[in-house]
Amino acid sequence: MPPRHRTRSAEELFHTVEYLHTLPFPRQEERAGDRWGGPGHHLVVLVESQDFWEGRATELVEEAEQGVEADRAVLAQLLTRRWGAPAAMDLNPFQDSGRTGTATGTSTDADTGLGFDAEEPEPFGFLSGVTSEVWVWRPDGSDRWVGLAVGQADPEWPLQLLAAFGESSALPV
Repeated sequence: MPPRHRTRSAEELFHTVEYLHTLPFPRQEERAGDRWGGPGHHLVVLVESQDFWEGRATELVEEAEQGVEADRAVLAQLLTRRWGAPAAMDLNPFQDSGRTGTATGTSTDADTGLGFDAEEPEPFGFLSGVTSEVWVWRPDGSDRWVGLAVGQADPEWPLQLLAAFGESSALPV
């Protein structure tokens, strides 16, 4: 099966990101199709490759990776024009800490140098399970951040371009 290609243009993806950036956060965890969220966060699958249950041939995986990465690059250019250059956020401290949590910017966790608020683990808990890095924009005049990540939950599952949204106070300083 050939990789699935984006059926929406980069501009449509950009408008989806802009819309979700302003959407109120749900009071409790909820899911609607390829979008889910909860208190203080939203996540959405913008682009998804085929799955790899039938086979994981190197060429097939590379083609899918290149396609999803290209989609992220084009969308990142549009977001950068709108909000400036992103910062790369390393999610390894969330993986290595043995617990999930939202970085609070305080130094209370000796293992990572980041403080964690266990009451609000998302979206970093999910993201750190599928990728090691997220590109983060902090739009001027907003108390939210916007992130893009390419992730894969398991080698047989599709590669995904994910957009994440959260409260700026949840980011490490």
